[in-house]
Amino acid sequence: MNKSVAEFVGTAVLVVFGCGSAVAANTLLANAGQHIQLAFSTLLIAFAFGLSIVAMAYSIGNISGCHINPAVSFGMLVAKRMTLHDFVCYVIAQFLGATAGAAILVVIFGSNAALGTNGYGSASALGISMSTALLVEVVLTFVFVIAILGVTSKPEFSSVAGLVIGLTLTLVHILGIPFTGTSVNPARSFGPAILSGGLALQQLWVFIVGPLIGAFLAAFVYGALTNEKK
Repeated sequence: MNKSVAEFVGTAVLVVFGCGSAVAANTLLANAGQHIQLAFSTLLIAFAFGLSIVAMAYSIGNISGCHINPAVSFGMLVAKRMTLHDFVCYVIAQFLGATAGAAILVVIFGSNAALGTNGYGSASALGISMSTALLVEVVLTFVFVIAILGVTSKPEFSSVAGLVIGLTLTLVHILGIPFTGTSVNPARSFGPAILSGGLALQQLWVFIVGPLIGAFLAAFVYGALTNEKK
């Protein structure tokens, strides 16, 4: 039970601070009539997500492992590092936590018009296609999850695991934000999309399927590499 509660809290925090930072920055600049370069806003948002992971890793990591992402949990399941029962409990908690986080943003900003949703086409800064969005999410999640599998593979890495994971999430956001807004996390996409509705909800499936495929490939490749090493 404690693990599920930790995952709920961690995922809610990720959405509030990650998505919230993006919405706050864009809203503030828009209200001031100012324009900011996409590259600069990308860095701000990327570090907001990365630092959220770092904060939670050193807060709840010793309780649940701080997955706060169904794709990470799926990768762990495929790598046989967690049971199916724990996986189901984690995923439910993560989706509920992301929805709660998005609800907090609605209250804070007084609107569900902008909650840091993911998208492609007209919802993408680069106007990419659905297939490109799917590919981007697969690649980004692959990198993110394989890094997690590697840094959590040995106890001696535990002291730096949170930093490595947070910086890796920052890295994938720097590339992914102009394309899809960067999901790599089905729950993070689900919460804002459910409360925003419209186009974000219609395109949500891409940001569930893509990360899960990427996580599966990461677990498969990492398993193959470590077996070869042995």
